[in-house]
Amino acid sequence: MDIQGKLIKIMAPVTGEGRNGAWTKQEFIIETADQYPKKVCISAWSDKISQIQRFQVGDDIRVSVNPESREYNERWYTELRAWKIDPVGSGAPHSGSYQNQAAPASHSAAPSTSGADFQTAPVASDSFLSGGDDTDLPF
Repeated sequence: MDIQGKLIKIMAPVTGEGRNGAWTKQEFIIETADQYPKKVCISAWSDKISQIQRFQVGDDIRVSVNPESREYNERWYTELRAWKIDPVGSGAPHSGSYQNQAAPASHSAAPSTSGADFQTAPVASDSFLSGGDDTDLPF
């Protein structure tokens, strides 16, 4: 899943020790450019921290994330873990703030009247238009 927005804050790195050894995590906040903008907190772990440190507050970025939820004391906590962070305009199409599947076609409020926007339908053969008996249609 991709989330695109403006980087608005980079938190301080947090380190700790777990059963698998030492770990480092850095969280950052991006704000989407939707009709109703949302602020999203995303985590970068270990080697991915260097990817977020390439950017500055105010940069437009696209973050590929894996959502993950964990249960602790009968409560669930969800985290978005970044696995790829790119500047906007680095090759992937911009089709909204969240990209998980193909984006639906957008509809404008006013219809366009230019001829370039209209698609022409394929023309039927003359025998079909004249009502000839060589058609395969049952009616």
